This record gives sequence, structure tokens and C-alpha cells, in this order.
Amino acid sequence: MYQGFKQVCPTGVVNENTFKDIFNSYFPQGDASLYAHYVFKACDQQNNGTINFQEFLTGLSMMTRGPTVDKLKWTFKLYDINGDGRITREEMREIISSIYLMLGKYTEPMVNEDTATEHADKVFRRLDQNQDGYVTFDEFLETCQK
Repeated sequence: MYQGFKQVCPTGVVNENTFKDIFNSYFPQGDASLYAHYVFKACDQQNNGTINFQEFLTGLSMMTRGPTVDKLKWTFKLYDINGDGRITREEMREIISSIYLMLGKYTEPMVNEDTATEHADKVFRRLDQNQDGYVTFDEFLETCQK
């Protein structure tokens, strides 16, 4: 895996634009740029605008092989766009809309911005257990583990 990373990123780090290009190559039917931006932010642990191999591997491991709690922590971090420790309805809409954009217009059934907003609102209502307008990690964890 390291060899593949070095082949695509010979400097040993990947910047956000290259990361977006890589994501877009896997989703040619849509536009993965916005979702790639959010994933990049979640992986960039040093907040220096690049992802090194260790950060890449940590993010990949969290998404695919980590314990459920670690996957949920990573997912919460992805949705908590501004990093304030809670997810707002708008942040939920942003992430879900970016996923719909990435999947493209040619999905079955056909999706649009209204569909993404409705989906985000439905998920948000379920996660926001105390209906205070934001989702804490505890609410997120509890709901996702049900």
C-alpha cells in the first residue's frame, strides 16, 4: 500500500487538490470534490493542509477495520464540519448533500437536492434525541449503536 501511495504522492504527502482528483476518479458519474474535502479535513490530523501516509492509513483503518466506536468517532468528526463537538442540522445537510453529489444524477432512484435535504433532516431528527438543535457525540453514539 505504501508503494502505491508513494507512486501517486512521490513527496510522501497528498494535498487536498490531489486528494479530490483521486476521489473524483472513483466517482466519475458525480462530483466527489465536496465530500473529498470533508474526508480530507477529517484525515488531516495535523491540520497542515496535507495528509501523510500515516494519516491516510489511520483514516482508512478507522473507516474499514477499526472497532465500531472508533468508526463512529471518525464519522462524527467528519459530520462535525466546524469541529465544535456537535453536529448541526446544516452540517448534516452539507455532508449528505455532498454524498448525493458524489453519487451523481444517474443513481436509482433519481436523487436531487430536495431528496438530500429530506434525508438529512430525517437522520438529524432521529439523532437529536433531546431536540435541542444539535447532536452531541453521546447522542450520535447511542443512536447509532441501537
